[in-house]
Amino acid sequence: MSDDLEAIRAQRMKELQAQSSQAGGEARNSQEEMQRQQEEMKNSILSQVLNQEARARLNTIALTKPEKAQKVEYMIAQMARSGQIQEKLGEAQLKSLLEQISGQTQKTSSVKFDRRRAALDSDSD
Repeated sequence: MSDDLEAIRAQRMKELQAQSSQAGGEARNSQEEMQRQQEEMKNSILSQVLNQEARARLNTIALTKPEKAQKVEYMIAQMARSGQIQEKLGEAQLKSLLEQISGQTQKTSSVKFDRRRAALDSDSD
């Protein structure tokens, strides 16, 4: 009788594991589907808003600096949704957007020159 119980428990465990793996797979599939749809929507917005040269430049930037390209894509999508873009953006407008992004993310560095130490090491010695 205990062997039957153990066999039933083992069978039930297998069924539960199969169900949980299927549920996890479905969740992953729906998440992948949602990401794919968002990617398609973003690409359609970008193709409507950017001309051929600007799109090519953005793709080139995406190869070298993916974070920067994502920021620019997000910025362009937001501008398109809010109605700030009435016509297709050219390469010059894309460059100005890139400069804006670069200006926001670029840290300024400064060099300090200590003149007192330089004065101690003079040529008059």
